[in-house]
Amino acid sequence: MPNRFFSFAIAGALALITGACATPGTQSAAQPGAMEIRQDVIEQITTGTISDNQHAGVGAVVGGLAGLGIGSLIGAGTGRDVAMVAGALGGALAVNEVQKKYDTPIPAQQIIVRVRSGVLVQVTQPAGPNMVVGEKVYIEGNGEGARVVPQAN
Repeated sequence: MPNRFFSFAIAGALALITGACATPGTQSAAQPGAMEIRQDVIEQITTGTISDNQHAGVGAVVGGLAGLGIGSLIGAGTGRDVAMVAGALGGALAVNEVQKKYDTPIPAQQIIVRVRSGVLVQVTQPAGPNMVVGEKVYIEGNGEGARVVPQAN
């Protein structure tokens, strides 16, 4: 039975490592490394917050592994298997809820920019340099990777 526990532990560790290495792609598939930059004017700025999900899921994985280890110490046979599954699920849920309470919101800006074609583009990003309505800015990137930066004078 110890070999079974170690198999689960190794599989969980590999899942954690693989998940930590994965990052969402924000660049164009047609031209890797290319970034779209547009020059536009700010129409509206609204302040708010965004969630800090930098560690999203890590607590659940660690809690699941801990619960799996504790569950493997209980009972024998089918009872041990049930305890391992219940421990993994319970640990993942418990640690994930605790982690949510300690994640702090980040000050952010919702910036609406009118592009030259007349279309309004909204970008929500962490609060940065002071920008004002009417200011000329660059929009770098697109999709979730887009950000608004002031033009240098």
